[in-house]
Amino acid sequence: MMKKVLITGAKGQVGVELMLEAAARGYDAVGYDSSDLDITDAKQVFKALETLQPQVVINAAAYTAVDKAEQERDIAFAVNADGVSYLADACKRFDVPLLHISTDYVFDGKKSTPYLESDEPNAIGVYGASKLAGEQVLKNKWHKHIILRVSWVFGAHGHNFVKTMLRLAESRDALSVVNDQYGAPTAAKSIASCLLSLVECEGFGEADYPWGLYHYQSEPGVTWYDFANEIFLQANALGKLSKQMSVAPITSEQFPTPVARPENSKLDGEQLKQVFGIQAGDWKRQLSEMLKAI
Repeated sequence: MMKKVLITGAKGQVGVELMLEAAARGYDAVGYDSSDLDITDAKQVFKALETLQPQVVINAAAYTAVDKAEQERDIAFAVNADGVSYLADACKRFDVPLLHISTDYVFDGKKSTPYLESDEPNAIGVYGASKLAGEQVLKNKWHKHIILRVSWVFGAHGHNFVKTMLRLAESRDALSVVNDQYGAPTAAKSIASCLLSLVECEGFGEADYPWGLYHYQSEPGVTWYDFANEIFLQANALGKLSKQMSVAPITSEQFPTPVARPENSKLDGEQLKQVFGIQAGDWKRQLSEMLKAI
């Protein structure tokens, strides 16, 4: 039977890919952005679920401006925590599973190995703290949930590091990129595929489905400097760039930001693989697909 899915944040990086992937898989997908559905308004959220009667809700809506969040704490928490709370309330009321996207920024980055779901979060900025608060409220309010933590998202839609590098390459021949922050780029398209694959797993919607928190990782782990070099390497090979970029490695201290980033953002995705058979993403291949698409 065709599943009706409600997707919030439908015009964001992952939201656009969710709408495309859902259509390709034959779902009846209804997508809302913030102008259509304000998830910080409990009445709007309740009304949307009451009217649509979806079989699953995927929350891709988020406040993601990491530095700006330091000055806009109330807005960040309204979207990333209160909004999730209202979605959880409405989903519980109508017995609808809620899939929610979270972030590597719930960790402080001090661990030397990839982060497990069992590791204790310790956000070092408002953005990470607001996303962690959203995780906790969902966990406490509605057991039919999946929280999927992801990292370093990129894709053909929206703003991201890949597009920034390509834009800067239009006017510069040399760039300096941070080389002491380690993690893994993750394609928005692969995140969308992962979420919908979870919906299609046996027993989805049942009380004994393996609900809970999972990490979706990609391989290989790299620094932002490594990632930038791979972007330019592939862009040149595909004819998207007509010059060789010089990329210099620098430290985080040499590129100060209003809020510190985790030194290690690498997630361990073994639990997702063991429970659902979902493999880690191959971000180099997915980067190639993205570059060909734009």
